[in-house]
Amino acid sequence: MSEGECPATEVTPAAVAPAPAPARGWVVDLVLLAALWGASFLFMRIGAAEFGALPTAAVRVAIATLFLLPLLLFRGHGPALARHWKACLGIGVLNSGIPFALFAFALLTINSGLAAVLNATVPMFGALVAWIWFRDRPDGSRLIGLVIGFAGVAMLASRSAGLSAGGGGSAALWAVLACLLACASYGVSANATRRYLGGIPALATATGSQIGATLFLALPAIWLWPAQMPSLRAWLALTVLGVASTGMAYILFFRLIERAGPAKALTVTFLVPVFAVFYGAVFLGERITQWMLICAAVIVCGVALSTGLVKLWPARAAAASQPR
Repeated sequence: MSEGECPATEVTPAAVAPAPAPARGWVVDLVLLAALWGASFLFMRIGAAEFGALPTAAVRVAIATLFLLPLLLFRGHGPALARHWKACLGIGVLNSGIPFALFAFALLTINSGLAAVLNATVPMFGALVAWIWFRDRPDGSRLIGLVIGFAGVAMLASRSAGLSAGGGGSAALWAVLACLLACASYGVSANATRRYLGGIPALATATGSQIGATLFLALPAIWLWPAQMPSLRAWLALTVLGVASTGMAYILFFRLIERAGPAKALTVTFLVPVFAVFYGAVFLGERITQWMLICAAVIVCGVALSTGLVKLWPARAAAASQPR
């Protein structure tokens, strides 16, 4: 709720009664956001097969820019973007340009479900970067979560050859490393946003970041543009990827933070792999192995602990916070 929406009059019980509606609303946003981001892996894999990694990422952010820019101007946030354009464009390289290209590269080898499970490590990388950058040292419970989460990644990487789309072990390991580097880039960008773009309208940050990513990827994408024109199916996949899984997803994500706070918004991480695995199995016939599910469960446990959503010693933490 913005400042202008806060009533100056005394709050009565009747005024409090409608409060549960927004609570239900954020849950709907959470599920819809997870569905959109889960679908992004499906669309990236379809597009990358014909466009290649860099052109796929470039078309994605270009379409997202064309979708978001009119909304930005309509909402009157153009001046905010103009004041902070350098930071917005720079963070766009870290938040979209690099990770989108890396995930598209990885999806040329591994399946979309595996990529989505690895994407669930983003909050762990965010916590790690915050520890290094802001000296935000995690407590014992969160440190254990980091260890558990990265152990799950190591388990998954050790068997990645069996999960790869083409069966090449070394290629699959490179794909896994690309996914992890993309997640690390997300972690850096999240902390950079906190450091340099605090208080800026979310729509301005989202639009500026997509413009920055588009400029960053434009020349490499032109250089590596496929010799044969991609099919209508590939173009449709990237169009939906840019509009729905990028542009609309950004709007939903920032609205979710506003409605429910960052801690609850972070729980979307747990739902994205569920949708991605489902889409991959239904639409692409991808195989879901028992080992993949076990590793996914280990990674999710690590994320829950490392982000503080779950604590091993809640009673001790509460007792320590009491005045002595």
